[in-house]
Amino acid sequence: MSCVFGFDYGSRLIGVAVGNRFTGMARPLAALPVRDGQPDWQKLDALRKEWAPDHLVVGLPLTLDGEEQPASRGARRLAEQLTKRYQLPVSLIDERHTSQEAAQRFADARAAGLRKRRDAAAIDAEAAAVILERWLTQAAAAPDSADPIH
Repeated sequence: MSCVFGFDYGSRLIGVAVGNRFTGMARPLAALPVRDGQPDWQKLDALRKEWAPDHLVVGLPLTLDGEEQPASRGARRLAEQLTKRYQLPVSLIDERHTSQEAAQRFADARAAGLRKRRDAAAIDAEAAAVILERWLTQAAAAPDSADPIH
């Protein structure tokens, strides 16, 4: 298969994107609410059933110096939960600067009249798409680097 999901971990929302290994492109799917430290598994299960991804990619929040931070633990926990729940390979990828790129994409889409201010929650899903595109680019350039990392 060629379908891959990407995740932008957050304590309130988790952005989800879908991508294609052949095209190297990704697009935002949803921003799922987090309650009591758990994503909306019902919605995520429905997305997984609809798209049938064969690999999952979680953005790992790091400091500018490349060190882990408190949010890194949450992203690692999400990766472990996804592995157990779906029995699929999960890769972690450095997500530094993805939020800024997602915000810029959102601003560009607003300027072009494609997005409204009320769509701001979509920034989390857009960040997931940026994370996934980064992974797809790396996986295409060096297939061994796409191996699951924990």
